[in-house]
Amino acid sequence: MSYDLAVWDGDRPIDDLQAGLMYDELYGRYLESEDVVVPPAPRIGAYVEALIARYPDDVDRSVVWASTPVIEEASGPIVYLLLSYDKAEEASEYAAELAREHGLVCFDPQGECLRP
Repeated sequence: MSYDLAVWDGDRPIDDLQAGLMYDELYGRYLESEDVVVPPAPRIGAYVEALIARYPDDVDRSVVWASTPVIEEASGPIVYLLLSYDKAEEASEYAAELAREHGLVCFDPQGECLRP
């Protein structure tokens, strides 16, 4: 079981509804098809590097990530984070705050809401 977050590079949507529409569009364009291979945008790459500096994603040591390596969940301007449910509260708070610091949007697809 995992807790998922989507983080993307772009203007912050005005509300949860607009964020959901943007998420659906980005997910469909960059993550849904395995045929589409787009390298992570520089800001997304830097964000993932900062995340794994705090929460390493190597298979033998990872207790935070439900899918590793994390960078493989990134495509273009979006990364889809799969967090271990046991560590979701702590790690998702950090991931959301780090996204804000990097000027990125953080969205909770399960709750269909922006993360502050």
